[in-house]
Amino acid sequence: MKSYKAKEVVSILKRDGWYLTKTTGSHHHFKHPTKPGKVTVPYRTESEDIKIATLKSILKQAMIDLKEV
Repeated sequence: MKSYKAKEVVSILKRDGWYLTKTTGSHHHFKHPTKPGKVTVPYRTESEDIKIATLKSILKQAMIDLKEV
């Protein structure tokens, strides 16, 4: 699986309809108008790679199929 930068993960979420609700330290919190829950993305710098396990967890929480990415 390809690694993704924090900026790319945020872009994937926004394309799916997620929007930023708040930022706490280095974490960005997103909500969706129709999907339940929230998704948190660690965002220390735009160019930082998100770990594969963290990416899978983010996509699972966002109900985004890995094949869609």
